[in-house]
Amino acid sequence: MNKIFLSTALILFISLASCKKSYLDNKGALDGTTLANYYNTADEVRSLTGTLYSGLPWTGYEERAMPAIGDMMGGNMFVSAGNNDDQVFLNFTLAATAVRLADSWKSLYKVNGWAASYKKALEFKKSTGGDATFLDPAIAECNFMIGTCYFYVGRAWGAAPIVTDPGTVALEGTSSKIPRYLQTDVLRYATESLKAAEKNLPETDVPGRLTKYSAKGMLAKLYLYRATALGENACYDSAKVKAGEVIASGKYDLLPDYAALFNTSSNNNSIESLFAIQHALNGSSPWGGPSLLQPDFGPSNLSTKEASMWELYKPSLDILKAFESGDKRRAGSVMEHGWSFPTWKPTVDGNAGYNTFMAGGYKYDTLQALNAGGQKNEVRSNIAKYVVGPGKSFGGETVLGMQTSINTMFLRYADVLLIYAEAVLGKGASTTDAAALAAYNKVRTRAGLSTKSSITLADILQERRVELAFEGDYWFDVQRQGFTKAKAIIMAQNRGSVDNANYVTSFTQAMMYLPIPAGEIVTDPELAKDPVAYYK
Repeated sequence: MNKIFLSTALILFISLASCKKSYLDNKGALDGTTLANYYNTADEVRSLTGTLYSGLPWTGYEERAMPAIGDMMGGNMFVSAGNNDDQVFLNFTLAATAVRLADSWKSLYKVNGWAASYKKALEFKKSTGGDATFLDPAIAECNFMIGTCYFYVGRAWGAAPIVTDPGTVALEGTSSKIPRYLQTDVLRYATESLKAAEKNLPETDVPGRLTKYSAKGMLAKLYLYRATALGENACYDSAKVKAGEVIASGKYDLLPDYAALFNTSSNNNSIESLFAIQHALNGSSPWGGPSLLQPDFGPSNLSTKEASMWELYKPSLDILKAFESGDKRRAGSVMEHGWSFPTWKPTVDGNAGYNTFMAGGYKYDTLQALNAGGQKNEVRSNIAKYVVGPGKSFGGETVLGMQTSINTMFLRYADVLLIYAEAVLGKGASTTDAAALAAYNKVRTRAGLSTKSSITLADILQERRVELAFEGDYWFDVQRQGFTKAKAIIMAQNRGSVDNANYVTSFTQAMMYLPIPAGEIVTDPELAKDPVAYYK
């Protein structure tokens, strides 16, 4: 591990030891001088934990692994032939050597490592007389990040390592002896961490910071996963309670304009956001780190000298079929023929035809000549989410090549509403419960769709798919339904292009969870063995 300087925290973190294991990545020990001289004020402590919200530790998961795992595997995204790093997720030919696999693992365990190291230091500071009024909420922030990471790890890999003190492990030289723990224990550990976060997070805070309701919302999502994927039926009630507490708080609501959640950074930390990775350009914010989703999602004909876009990921034909007629979310999620954004006015130097075509605002047109503003890829569409436009000089906001300032939402209120509806339904065939219908129909009403007087699990899962499309979630909704249902869903999807259909022809039980990255097994052979119990 290298020394890392974070000016926002005013601290030089000292490396503990040379360590190759990605899931032991941490910020290093805070030496006695640091602990004595810093963390004496709320600002110093919040500066430290603020780094956990930034793109710095989350990038490896957020940027390309999250789309590949959550939407590519789920059948919401398409990638062009020749993109070997992502084709393996599209076709379920994933091997332990996959790049996105390693990136995701390393990023999630990095966040855990940073949060665990911070937590240990802050707990020590408190034990030596530090002020609990600001140390306890900071420790709770660390617990939230730890719990969220293990929730994500547990649902993606199933059985996995639990590392509570990466610094000590590195010093003791025991990094090659860490086993995988049972999925039930990984998710139990995640639950305990989130409950600890809920206890000491504040009721309210500045926009972007975690609150009790962030923890309650994430707990609701975790409890629902445990109820469905693990068959822990009591967790339906727990999910209902926690989601219900978020709803009853009155602190959150749906942003009226669905598309505006994703096409501008001006709505960062809106009333709908419970937890988001905070992004900024040029280090202009204490959060740190830009978003890099726009270039991978945006259409190539929207590129300018300020904004780079190369449409690495595109909508699948299957997700395009999933939207009901009249669903406003379609235009907020997908660019297709006829889609427009009048205030974006991109130009290309030396291309009069393009500039004339776009003079009245950006238009997505599959009939126009490609060298004169037309756009015609294999699926005749592009992703609209997290695309904030061609740059400030062209009617948009500031963009620096690949970088934008839009936050990536990991948990928003619409998700909580649908979690509540599903938790009320539980194992039932359908429900007419008034509160469940109110939550479910609130999401549909914003989308411009008719309300329903009775809902089934299929209704809720359909709503979740289109509401959360391209947000890295759908694969886990497929997976938690069990192997038989997941196999039927995946093998029925056309994962190809307009001209060439493509279907997964073999889906096995082994494909339900990701393989441990090969590089991790090389340095820790215990990871190749059967999982063991963490709780005795």
